[in-house]
Amino acid sequence: MTVTGEKDQQATVQAIRDHHRRLGRTMEDHALTIGRAVDQLSSPSTRQATMVAFCREEVLPHAIAEEQTLYATGAKLAEAALLVRAMTGEHTELRDLVDALEKARTPGEIAGSAAALNAMFQSHLVKENDVLLPTLVDAGVDLDALLGGMHEILGEAGHAHGTDHGAEEAQGHGGCTCGGGHDDAAAADTSAEVVDGELDVRRLAHGRRHEEIFATFRALGPKEAFVLVNDHDPKPLYYQFAAQHPGEFDWGYVESGPEVWRVRIGRL
Repeated sequence: MTVTGEKDQQATVQAIRDHHRRLGRTMEDHALTIGRAVDQLSSPSTRQATMVAFCREEVLPHAIAEEQTLYATGAKLAEAALLVRAMTGEHTELRDLVDALEKARTPGEIAGSAAALNAMFQSHLVKENDVLLPTLVDAGVDLDALLGGMHEILGEAGHAHGTDHGAEEAQGHGGCTCGGGHDDAAAADTSAEVVDGELDVRRLAHGRRHEEIFATFRALGPKEAFVLVNDHDPKPLYYQFAAQHPGEFDWGYVESGPEVWRVRIGRL
């Protein structure tokens, strides 16, 4: 493999692991918040629905994409065939656990299903990161060519070859990760404030948006919330909240584009 090929391979492996980390943190946040709601004798049904939606919209499509690429390739390798078979079975178990969570009715059932789903998913990610990926790399599989920028597996890095924009944003580097070129536009205002319960950040420079959003969140009291108004889907911001405030916030879409996104962000 050439030096350039080795760099591409390393970048692809890192992008997969970064995406796994964000998925794992989000899953853990949902399970933790549900458990805390039950402990506080509050209804976990809203977060239950959010966790199910997250699994059906992101986790399970991620699993299908893996089966069609990484797993299909690994199944042809003697050193990975048994592992792939076992991990494919775990994908089936994950789907069953998502179904069980969706069907759970009592607070105890919901909390138990969420905890089981989270534990299964975290264990599965460790096997993919620490066993499957190294096995494929050692076998000479060109992951960069195999995946070809697939967003379902590479996450935000799928939009830019070998670059994890989502991780950059989560680390505070600023910039928009939606791929819409918003950073090229000049912003008219440098600050924003909550008006009628809404924080409209559309006129802010993108490097300022997260600072204003998190400052607004920190000013909230228990059970208080605001509605974030944005010009693109702020999903990468959700991952940052999940990493910095696990189990402390609530997140729900009020409006989902195509020109305006409104997200209710509350403190639990």
